[in-house]
This record gives sequence, structure tokens and C-alpha cells, in this order.
Amino acid sequence: MAIAVGSIVEGVVTGITNFGAFVELPDKVTGLVHISEVADTYVKDVREFLKEQDKVKVKVIHIDEKGKIGLSIKQANLKTQNTRERRQPTVSFEDKLAKFIKDSDERQLEYRRATDSKRGGRGSSRY
Repeated sequence: MAIAVGSIVEGVVTGITNFGAFVELPDKVTGLVHISEVADTYVKDVREFLKEQDKVKVKVIHIDEKGKIGLSIKQANLKTQNTRERRQPTVSFEDKLAKFIKDSDERQLEYRRATDSKRGGRGSSRY
């Protein structure tokens, strides 16, 4: 089976690093899934999403002149992700904004309390 750019194949995770995961494809060819191509969400640690010997479906996104193969899990699972997004209730912009403002106000209040105690409390001026 020839591996071509754009094809979706199944492989086995053979190694995990800080920058991605190595996947062995059919014909004993190995490619790299970069950390940015593991999931649609922010990935801090690849090990939270994958472990060795996992079978994964990947899309071949590029093959360079040296024969290195770039793979993507998130592009291979695009249809699955789209159906999951439809099932999840959507949060409106206004709700997100309200949550952000509340969190921001709480952080500012904590900051003010910390700095006021260092200045000697409220209302004290030393001029």
C-alpha cells in the first residue's frame, strides 16, 4: 500500500515525545503526529491524549524530500468532531463574556487585597 498525501490510514503509536507522537503505518513506515495535530483543543501534554500501542486513524498531510511523513489525527477525525460539536450545547458569546468579566473581577479583587496589605491598608497615605 503506497502512502500518499491526503490519504487516511490506521497506525499504531510507537513513541511519545514532548513535541508529538510517532505512529507506525502499514509497510512498517513511521510518521510523526506533531503536538498541534493531535487534537482540536490545546494540547499541553501528548500523553493526556495518546499512549503507546494505541491504534489511531491518521491523515497524511505531507511527505518531505527526505522521506519524513507528517501526520494529523485531528484532520482524520474531522467528521467525528463535527458530529460531536453538534451534540454539545453551544454557549453564547454573552455567557462567555459574563463569565470572563466575573473571573476578571475576582482576580482584580484578590490583587487589590494583596497590594493594599503591603501598602498599609486602605486610606493610609504617607505623603
